[in-house]
Amino acid sequence: MKEYDVKKIKNIAIAGHSGSGKTSLTEALLYKAGASDRLGKTADGTTVCDYDPEEIKRKISIGTSLASFDYSDYKINLLDTPGLFDFAAEMIEGIRGADTAMITVSAKSGVKVGARKAYEEAIKQGKSKMFVVTKIDDKDANFFNVLTELKTVFGPTVCPVVVPVVSGGQIVSFVNLIEMKAYKYDGKGNAVETEMPTAEVSEKFEYRIDGLIAAISEAVAETSDELMEKFFEGEQFTQKELIDGIHDGMNRGVITPVVCTSAMDLSGIDMLLKEIELLLPAPDEVYPAEAYKPSKEITEVKCDADEPLSAFVFKTVADPFVGKLSFIRVMSGVLKANSEAVNSATGNNEKIGKLYTMCGKKQTEVASAGAGDIVVASKINANTGDSLSDVSRIVEFASMEFPEPCFSMTVKAKAQGDEAKISSGMQRLTEEDPTLTYAQDENTKEQILSGLGEQHLDVAAAKLKGKFGVDVNLTVPKIAYRETIRRKVKVEGKHKKQSGGHGQYGHVWIGFEPCVSDTLVFEERVFGGAVPKNYFPAVQKGLEESVKKGVLAGCPVVGLKAILVDGSYHPVDSSEMAFKTAASIAYKEGMKQADPVMLEPIGELKVTAPDDNTGDIMGELNKRRGRVIGMEPVTHGVTMIQAEVPEREMHDFAMYLRQTTRGLGSFTFKFERYEQLPANLLTEVIASVNSAE
Repeated sequence: MKEYDVKKIKNIAIAGHSGSGKTSLTEALLYKAGASDRLGKTADGTTVCDYDPEEIKRKISIGTSLASFDYSDYKINLLDTPGLFDFAAEMIEGIRGADTAMITVSAKSGVKVGARKAYEEAIKQGKSKMFVVTKIDDKDANFFNVLTELKTVFGPTVCPVVVPVVSGGQIVSFVNLIEMKAYKYDGKGNAVETEMPTAEVSEKFEYRIDGLIAAISEAVAETSDELMEKFFEGEQFTQKELIDGIHDGMNRGVITPVVCTSAMDLSGIDMLLKEIELLLPAPDEVYPAEAYKPSKEITEVKCDADEPLSAFVFKTVADPFVGKLSFIRVMSGVLKANSEAVNSATGNNEKIGKLYTMCGKKQTEVASAGAGDIVVASKINANTGDSLSDVSRIVEFASMEFPEPCFSMTVKAKAQGDEAKISSGMQRLTEEDPTLTYAQDENTKEQILSGLGEQHLDVAAAKLKGKFGVDVNLTVPKIAYRETIRRKVKVEGKHKKQSGGHGQYGHVWIGFEPCVSDTLVFEERVFGGAVPKNYFPAVQKGLEESVKKGVLAGCPVVGLKAILVDGSYHPVDSSEMAFKTAASIAYKEGMKQADPVMLEPIGELKVTAPDDNTGDIMGELNKRRGRVIGMEPVTHGVTMIQAEVPEREMHDFAMYLRQTTRGLGSFTFKFERYEQLPANLLTEVIASVNSAE
């Protein structure tokens, strides 16, 4: 593949709600541009971008795919991102690699949460935005209702560029408001110019052509004083002025153009390709990226091939055959195959081997990639979020912000002896997905996999089996309950055994009382040598081993103070083992007498949700035995609720919050302290702990 000038590159992330037609739109663009020789379908598992076995099986995108192709002397890098919230990291990575977020909105179902999230992420990352109204051919489609909704939700920056002309419930033509020309499409997506519609043709009178032209002219007038002056004087803008105005407005975030397409019959796809060429900013036109020097000073990195090399790894893929694939956005300079670069995060040199450009799973080897381009390197050590630099100018770009994992399951191997395989496979998967964590719970000793939802973990387990050949079960994690005592007692522990020759004799009196400590507090107050000092450590060790299991459900005991006060010994039969055993006998008896209780872990919960849902969420937290501590506004229409909730009640909270807020809510939950378990739950918890053993 030839090298491209930075002005001839367009980097686009296709994002939006699940099911809004992102992969189908990518497929249509590839087919229309001649990069693919057939029009694949998501339902058939034949698309270029959904090539992973799990994507084909589930008929959804679960990873961001790169599809690069040539069109009209331009190199277009499409990043097809998933819409499901479980795979939010992939969308964030895709938008980071692009300059423009092309947000799909179904003409049938309108603006959904996924479109809002993609728009917010694009604003957060400072990317230009464009709306593509998809499924325009659907019998229930209503473009003009969706356009009104876009303006209502996203404000006055929304600017129609390509609109359908509807008559008798059918689309009769498409109008390009920049060219001021109308086109009809045959069944194969070929456009033929037709007459511009009159007001009588369209059944949507509030969206007559003259009103749409006024809307686009007003949006363009906002981009410069000169154009504003011309607009107020009532002069028509030239086609070049419209193109340049929208192009500049997109780049500055003050114009969000809207086009409409059908991926099924390819209508509007040719116009979308033309708008990509004319309206979308090239990498050197966007604001220079900010990076940190080793001294932590901020510097601007100009997207120029003549500058020293700097690049950003925005995504990694764990491939069991090829090794790790790193998706790299070249920020400046030229990245060459078989070269070296400094990893700014680690300070180590990275050996860059082969470089590829990708179209779905098809890899094409390239010798180099210039500033602004996207390329894939295999088998380098860099992780997602790392920066690569030339040794003459070491810079580090800001890392991406990902949602915190909020749903956890225990991982258990189906076959014995697969634990090492699971560990190495999970290491690869967590490198690939920053929202996935795999670690051992310190308290329960279980291996815990955490992510953004049930489907997220289900896909991770399926990948573990498909890529690394390990089958696992996912189960609900154990709760780390504790036991303690509520009153003071003094008990005797005596171990006496005669068995030929030396016997065993150990005798202690120990006082047990509650205290504030996570570990056993041991003291001795023995007078007159009733128990020799050399046996004190044995008594302490016996108690320390005993507190690992309580008398109610066998959970570890906390908040326990033991005071050795008296006892006796035998000059021949006493031993460390005998006193250790005597201590454990005293412990068991003492725990029974000291009013033992179960403790459960309580966590601090912070829920961020739309104001409309706060009442429902607070009601739900009451049902889950939570205590609301306070509320505070975060942004307009969004509130943060702070509460304390037992961990036992939190397992499926992620699912509840997603359903209630339609995906707009988020939360963090961290352990705070232990509290006494209510008496009415004691029997149930003891049974659940014993059955999990």
